Amino acid sequence: MHIGHIPLANRLFVAPMAGVTDRPFRQLCKQLGAGYAVSEMVTSRKDLWNSLKTSRRANHEGEPGPIAVQIAGTDAPMMAEAALYNVERGAQIIDINMGCPAKKVCNKWAGSALMQNEALAVQIAEAVVLACAPHNVPVTLKMRTGWCQQHKNAVALARQFEAAGVQMLTVHGRTREQGYKGFAEYDTIAAVKAAVRVPVVANGDITSPEKARDVLAATGADAIMIGRAAQGRPWIFREIGHFLATGEHLAPPLVAEVRRLLLDHLHDHYSLYGELTGVRSARKHIAWYLRALPGGEALRQQINTIEDCTTQWQAVADYLDALGQQMDRLPMVTDVDADSEEQEGTIA
Repeated sequence: MHIGHIPLANRLFVAPMAGVTDRPFRQLCKQLGAGYAVSEMVTSRKDLWNSLKTSRRANHEGEPGPIAVQIAGTDAPMMAEAALYNVERGAQIIDINMGCPAKKVCNKWAGSALMQNEALAVQIAEAVVLACAPHNVPVTLKMRTGWCQQHKNAVALARQFEAAGVQMLTVHGRTREQGYKGFAEYDTIAAVKAAVRVPVVANGDITSPEKARDVLAATGADAIMIGRAAQGRPWIFREIGHFLATGEHLAPPLVAEVRRLLLDHLHDHYSLYGELTGVRSARKHIAWYLRALPGGEALRQQINTIEDCTTQWQAVADYLDALGQQMDRLPMVTDVDADSEEQEGTIA
């Protein structure tokens, strides 16, 4: 599969998630079988580009390509300028955010709120494509099925985005009104796929190898994008890849491997965020890894009281050493477990 002229390793993608898909997490997912990962959303506001938060989100040091940066905003010239800013800093693909349902984003008419104003949405797509074309940088776009159940316009917009030069479309199978509640539907994604010639990516509630297979079959999509189900379970990409290729399930990862992956992830996380922010922002990642593991809840509560990286890292190491004495591999995740994890999440 390609995005424009850029080849991808496979059709298993990591969804951009604010506060989650930073460089350490993206690198980990790619290491474990993801063929493509998009950065956290970067603002188009020029006055925030030099902020610490934005500079961390735009950090791609040592990350294997292709480097894809998602931008968000409501002004076409500003979005074009933001695209160029990120291209100059190494972005090989620019993704436009028209899928985020967060109130703080939609209240500013960005993210999925743009689907209510089709003319503006298309103007933004055209401006970003025009800015990126001289640099041979493909533009992609992520959206929802529509603003609400009564106004599903993904198919109409998809045709216009394709005409504007967008080279791949990702559709989350929910309206903005749904947020992350209820269940994703795939009929709209299938309709988008039938309406355009560019690659289409299916997103929403893909929590297991079987679900990945079924969504690909139901939608005809070229690829799938996984968000919340990868939190604390980044090896889901290799599990799905193996299942799609062979029809067989991989055994759950060895505790020793998870120990190495998680502790390395924490080191990378601390190096990006520093001591104060790193120890606090790592808590959610640790909690995701620990859910459903024996003694995991007790450690999670302990972790939330620790204020330095060294002690936090050691507490996780000690826990996983002890867990390795109890079992060789993690427990098998069932479809029921995966579905409940996806429904309980708050970011996708």
